[in-house]
Amino acid sequence: MTQVSVGEQLAAQGPNFYLPAATAFFRALRVYPAPSDLIVIYEKTIIEPIFKLVVELTQLDMKHRIEAYYDYFPPKKTNVSVDVREVTLGQKRQVLVVNKDFTAGEVIYKEFPVVTALDTDLLEKGTYCAHCLRAIQPGMSLKIPRDSNSVLNLTYCSKACMVTSKNQSHSLLFTLESPLPSELPTPTLFTPTAQEARQRAQAKFAQFIKKEQRLAPLLVARFIGRQVALETQKLVQASSMVEAAASSRVENDYTDSDSDLEKYVLADHLERLRYLEVVANEEEMSLLTEILANALPGLEEFITPEKYATYIGKMAYNTFGVCYGGGRDDRPERTARPEDVEKTRTPYGTQRQIGSALYTVSSYLTHSCQPTVRPSFSLGTSEISIIANQDLKKGDVLTVAFVDVTQHPGESVVECRRRRRFELARGWRFSCGCERCAEEAKALSAEEKSSAAEELKDESKVEETVKKYTESPAATVP
Repeated sequence: MTQVSVGEQLAAQGPNFYLPAATAFFRALRVYPAPSDLIVIYEKTIIEPIFKLVVELTQLDMKHRIEAYYDYFPPKKTNVSVDVREVTLGQKRQVLVVNKDFTAGEVIYKEFPVVTALDTDLLEKGTYCAHCLRAIQPGMSLKIPRDSNSVLNLTYCSKACMVTSKNQSHSLLFTLESPLPSELPTPTLFTPTAQEARQRAQAKFAQFIKKEQRLAPLLVARFIGRQVALETQKLVQASSMVEAAASSRVENDYTDSDSDLEKYVLADHLERLRYLEVVANEEEMSLLTEILANALPGLEEFITPEKYATYIGKMAYNTFGVCYGGGRDDRPERTARPEDVEKTRTPYGTQRQIGSALYTVSSYLTHSCQPTVRPSFSLGTSEISIIANQDLKKGDVLTVAFVDVTQHPGESVVECRRRRRFELARGWRFSCGCERCAEEAKALSAEEKSSAAEELKDESKVEETVKKYTESPAATVP
């Protein structure tokens, strides 16, 4: 609204101010959650010369964002790049390749997550940091008391984690604090009645998460919250006294330390990732929509059934299970059907994780039952390290194990193969065509081959759910 107001004032000053006016209208368009709706409003309310400039700016921005994305991403420091390779059965897919040689055991890159979520049974126990997922030891001096101004009382390992968590999403989602930065004027909407409604909405969402024992809704909520935080921070920059200088930096300035977020907004990263096609859960979607609407009217525009289903599908396909020291043994068994139980990428198995995390670079890692790299959380936090399992040459494809691919004691080769392939089909809905699976298939008996054929048939059916993505424009590298 600030930028729209600036645009209107500049437009009234005549043709010499048409371009600055169009730039202001364009800034408003870039942060509005439903830009197509705003374009329609612009077409009806601003004069034609300025509207044409806005359209041109939008087209230039879209062209640049699409064509230049992989010039900036992944960041050079990661030593990897995204390429399109033929993976199996003539299928081409985006993969991650190394940009130089590595020896077995070397760390290829490290990456901080975009969002994290502790397992639901650990949310309020106070045994792990709610932001970085670090284990909190008895007597740890950095332990922060639980936040009493929150319907979801969490514990943090340090003040830095608590402040970062609140700034990124927690204040918006689970407290009664203003969702806007202090530099921006706060609307006179926070009446006692409005605050009560906001707290009720937050409490219902928190209760739903704990009851359902699912992390995807919380990850989506935090992702949206982080988007809101980044976009409102850009408004602060654009509204500052050094507006001209700020406008030239607005796409590059982020409070996040990860350089992969410098050139593009979070939505740009997410929209290029593979996803599972799912049906949006109306109850959880409405609960999150209610939180956003009560926090600040207009934020609910971030949620539509199609957008929410895509968000959930992205989280389902790309999140990693965070576990260190081999993982834990006390995670409660999920009671839902195997097909409905959330799964994350972890070579130990989802049942051993303490939480889930989404990463921008690591989401491009593809699965193999004989992976070339492995994820590690050796620092005891959600920061992921990708380590070479073998010597790698420049241009080699990086693969990880989405599931536990080790052959367990007392388990035959055939049983191990079947177990991991079922896990992949249930969790990610694809049939694994890696070299290990192919070699093991050669040794199957006639009866086992018949069973494997039925298994492949079933897996191929579920793989159709990701076909929509591979045929979309975002699936190919410019």
